Amino acid sequence: MEYTAHLLVECAGPPGCWSPAPYRPTPTREVHLRAITFHRFQGPLTIEQLPDPTPPQHGVVIAVEATGLCRSDWHGWQGHDPDITAMPHVPGHELAGRIVAVGPEVRRWRRGERVTTPFVCGCGTCTPCRRGDNQVCDHQTQPGFTHWGSFAELVAIHHADVNLVAVPDAIDPVTAASLGCRFATAFRAVVDQGRVQPGHWVAIHGMGGVGLSALLIARAFGARVAAVDIDPTTLNRARELGADMVINGHEDVVAAIHDVTQGGADVSIDALGSTTTATNSIRCLRKNGRHVQVGLLVGDDHRPALPMELVIAHELEIVGSHGMAAHAYPRMLQMITNGQLAPHDLIARTVGLADIPSELPLLASRSAGGMVVATTY
Repeated sequence: MEYTAHLLVECAGPPGCWSPAPYRPTPTREVHLRAITFHRFQGPLTIEQLPDPTPPQHGVVIAVEATGLCRSDWHGWQGHDPDITAMPHVPGHELAGRIVAVGPEVRRWRRGERVTTPFVCGCGTCTPCRRGDNQVCDHQTQPGFTHWGSFAELVAIHHADVNLVAVPDAIDPVTAASLGCRFATAFRAVVDQGRVQPGHWVAIHGMGGVGLSALLIARAFGARVAAVDIDPTTLNRARELGADMVINGHEDVVAAIHDVTQGGADVSIDALGSTTTATNSIRCLRKNGRHVQVGLLVGDDHRPALPMELVIAHELEIVGSHGMAAHAYPRMLQMITNGQLAPHDLIARTVGLADIPSELPLLASRSAGGMVVATTY
């Protein structure tokens, strides 16, 4: 497909925020992208035609083939993310597609290549980026938050040479789109931050997209998994995916984990984000255990009271996990292509772009038993 982009200029909002420049007619066929927008927090989600983006000097424009619906998108729509300041806004941060336009400073990528990207895009030059920690870049951009995202037919990505990931031929667009936030975040949380080893007991609190991903990954690394959630359907799904035990979150979670593990979990992951799940995650650890915080705590849970007396007395570790840099993807992709990991098993269903306005609000109250991915084709 031939795309003719309308010019966008950086606005006075956060870095990467784009607003339409005055219309400039072109002699070739004009294309207006379809995108899901909202004009105020918690306001109506509508599908609109917007000007096409042009690539940043150091970036690209991607024709989106598939994009995941994540609870983080719901948080952004609700107004929980400080990066969203300019309206209207286009959400969406998990994506896969093909490059259709390339900025003049890009060296590694060409039109037509199949790519995905982490939801945290690094600048490549700050101190964290220079040491390889692009996921905590000082000047990070995040599609769907700092600028218009992937609930659209086209999306602009900054610093392409640092942030793009080639998608192997063996991985379809829907599966590739599911990797950028939840699966990659879970991979780093389990492997790098959690340092899970064969034989470890891993407790996972919250079996949404991150939690189910962490379950698959922990099992692939030889760990035993205790899955915690309050939704019986979700717990059944966790059991189907290989959880060694499932625990209803309304029960005494800590006692149940200490009992079955004979002393507590080696690693515990809060994949939901609440005072209850974070506290249970710390309390269920054995001595010298490791708590990994992945779920975002918002509202009244923003600054929770945690059992720090156990952290001291039991010499526990508390670490965060915030996505995964593009350069770290090859190990995960290799495990997918050789069959050690099967993220496509986590896709509950696919929908169309026009279905997103009705699907996104449901993320607050309904578990899909896996991920929902929207396609544009």
